[in-house]
Amino acid sequence: MTKRLLTGVVLAAVVLFAAAWGLAPVFAGQALIRAAKAGDARKLEQLVDFPALRTSLKDELNKELIARMGRDPRVTASGLGGLGMMLAPMILSGAIDTVVTPEVLAEMVTTAEAPDPTRRGAPEPADEGSDKDIHKAWGYRDMNHFAVTLTDRDHPDQHLALILERRGLFTWKLAAVDLQSESQ
Repeated sequence: MTKRLLTGVVLAAVVLFAAAWGLAPVFAGQALIRAAKAGDARKLEQLVDFPALRTSLKDELNKELIARMGRDPRVTASGLGGLGMMLAPMILSGAIDTVVTPEVLAEMVTTAEAPDPTRRGAPEPADEGSDKDIHKAWGYRDMNHFAVTLTDRDHPDQHLALILERRGLFTWKLAAVDLQSESQ
């Protein structure tokens, strides 16, 4: 009888541990979204690795900018187009460093769009319930990366994936973004 009880307790502990381990990124993603919507900068500082997020956003926006410039015949035909393609990443890098703030992260969550570093001024505060058309999809990319993919129902071909990285056994932080577009 004691051996059965001990086996049952151990089995229950293993199941609870596995459930907590597997669901930890979902809870972290939900906390991130709640903090972003509430504008809780202190909580966002705990949930986001801002240096890693800025680096990821620079990479993603540089790829998108170069792709757009490559598709524009005026840029590719012009001798200055090549110079613009070389200088754009440096300019974009400086803009991202100043633009990515808790407020901009809140705007990203409520609009499912990457920030526009060319826009001047602070983002407008989101209206209550403004995310009603944002669809959220949750899923592991691998054992240490979990994606919360946001899609605006008005623009179903554009997705913004917030990539959470494992930082310890149960801790997850937003460390990257993935801009996905069907038109790319």
